[in-house]
Amino acid sequence: MDLDLKNKVALVSGSTAGIGLSIVEALAREGAEVIVNGRTKERVDAAIAEVRRKQPDAKLRGVPGDLGTSEGAALMVKAVPHVDILVNNLGVFEPKPFEAISDEDWLNIFDVNVMSGVRLSRHYLKGMREKNWGRIVFISSESGVQIPVEMIHYGVTKTAQIALARGIAEGLSGTNITSNSILPGPTRSEGVEEFLKSLSKQQGVDVATVEREFFKSARPSSLLQRFARTDEVASLVAFVCSPQASGINGSALRVDGGVVRAIP
Repeated sequence: MDLDLKNKVALVSGSTAGIGLSIVEALAREGAEVIVNGRTKERVDAAIAEVRRKQPDAKLRGVPGDLGTSEGAALMVKAVPHVDILVNNLGVFEPKPFEAISDEDWLNIFDVNVMSGVRLSRHYLKGMREKNWGRIVFISSESGVQIPVEMIHYGVTKTAQIALARGIAEGLSGTNITSNSILPGPTRSEGVEEFLKSLSKQQGVDVATVEREFFKSARPSSLLQRFARTDEVASLVAFVCSPQASGINGSALRVDGGVVRAIP
């Protein structure tokens, strides 16, 4: 299916690994010019090289910078003044008991997971309005509707992203610009892979055993009963970024492996 993304410019924040990198690959495959972002030039260069090994003709541009800060966001919009598609993928998580989550922890995770998207969306929406076309996507999580007790602060930021995407969409009535959130379930991203390896080492069992136990005890409602692949999430994101998805606006779209039992 041709998603008609040729000549579109897309920025994917936090896109040097995991879901973000898979989104870069999916958009580049459809002909978009994609801005790859990470904190360091080394990470960005490595990500671009990885994509080009699979897609030699991919249109890619690297812009390193910490988008979890206002300074980093300012540098990004200076380097890339306009985009047609903004995917707010940047995010961090940290399992920690609620009583141990400090003010600093709360402010840091909110800056990275929420304010990065606020700052970028605020800037790029202006250009989208001028062209009367654009796509804003927030990579939220099923944790935004099922707050994980092991990292409440992460869940709260994911709920905020859902609300933010909807709120922006409310102001886009009658335009050809959309704002949506995507809610992945447990996904085998770089951070999750490291987390699994850490638990495997702590418990003295292999990673496969840790994964089975995770879905047995922490996410028993999963119908997939495994961590999703990052490309499974990226496929939905690419569609939502396309002109074919013009009827989808203000929505929270789940690609959660059936973890969320609520209907809709």
